[in-house]
Amino acid sequence: MLPDGIIASSVTPFFPNGDVAYNLLTDHINWLLEEGVDGLSPLGSSGEFAALDINTRKQVLEHVIEINAGRRPIIAGTHHYSTQATIELSIHAERAGADALLITPPYYMSPSVPQVMDHYRAIADAVTIPIVLYHNMANTHVDLKTEHLTTLFEENAIAGVKMSNAESDRIGELLMATGNACTVYAGIDVVAFDALCLGATGWISGIPSIVPKAAHRLYDAIRNSDLALARREWNTLAPLMRLEFRGYLYGDGDPHWFSVMKAALNLIGPCVNDPLPPIQPLAEPKLSQLKALLANLGYAVR
Repeated sequence: MLPDGIIASSVTPFFPNGDVAYNLLTDHINWLLEEGVDGLSPLGSSGEFAALDINTRKQVLEHVIEINAGRRPIIAGTHHYSTQATIELSIHAERAGADALLITPPYYMSPSVPQVMDHYRAIADAVTIPIVLYHNMANTHVDLKTEHLTTLFEENAIAGVKMSNAESDRIGELLMATGNACTVYAGIDVVAFDALCLGATGWISGIPSIVPKAAHRLYDAIRNSDLALARREWNTLAPLMRLEFRGYLYGDGDPHWFSVMKAALNLIGPCVNDPLPPIQPLAEPKLSQLKALLANLGYAVR
């Protein structure tokens, strides 16, 4: 069973030399749980998985599972270009105690759609826990259409989709095609309001990972069919979304969404340090703008 609700894509704190700061990771996970998240998704994009070797990724996941201690479901990122390596990471995650897997399509080499579908089928054959397909066309250049996702769902190769697509109707179309049986998560904040109103069962993106309590207020208002309250909550969250995804929305890359994310966490939660280069820390004047937005959401800003 995949969790509903606000799922935090946890970050991986690093020391300046690139080693994982496990003490900071402990504090970060505990803070997210105290903020009321309904689940954790380590080693997604926010976990900077692409910068980590396989053994380090296994160690990070084991640490998160240990700190979580069964308090919330864990959807572990086990993506890799190689099918063999993805299977290795996925088997490890299941044995380590993860509740589900989050997996992007194979990236960089741009395999064909049939090859990508076989990639997921092979992973599903190797594990027993559910797989959430991470639809992230911007970073993988693989666009599985609704019919492909529906086929994989009907074959039980996947149990859900994290849809990181700025077209909200892709979520509505998938829900309709599967009779609302497929678990679909809003995977990018720019469509979160629409996606939750359309029936997405959860939200895994920047805002649920930066300000989980505020994200939950929106989620709860929509689930309770209080549209007026939901609009008010979204109006307070939308400026943060626009700053976070300005580079994505306008194509200029400034600021980078992850620079905003780690800066926000450093301002209101336990320190998680800076992103690994080449991503740079958030600089002025956007840092001051971020502080004001976080304060407006009710957070004490350092």
